[in-house]
Parts: sequence; C-alpha cells; structure tokens
Amino acid sequence: MLKFIKHHMATIDGIEIYPIISLSIFVVFFIVLLYRVVKTDKSKVEEMSNYPLQ
Repeated sequence: MLKFIKHHMATIDGIEIYPIISLSIFVVFFIVLLYRVVKTDKSKVEEMSNYPLQ
C-alpha cells in the first residue's frame, strides 16, 4: 500500500514543495507563539492566573 502511495505521489509534478511549506508554517507559528509568551507582561499573566479563582 505504501509503495502505491509513494509511486502515485512521485508522479505529481511540484509535490515536493508542500512539505517545505507546511514545515515553514509550523516553524513560523511556534516562533511567533514563543515571542508572544516571552513578551507578555507579567502583570497580565498574574491577572490571567487568577481567573479560575474569581
């Protein structure tokens, strides 16, 4: 079954760009997420941590 899928995918022109695009989107998303977490104001984090208790 895997051999059939690999053969079918190999016959499609330009298919090799899709893994590169998906990896790029994945990396950019987590870099932006990490940036937001690092730059978040500490008072805002403290306020959000008290939400379940209110």
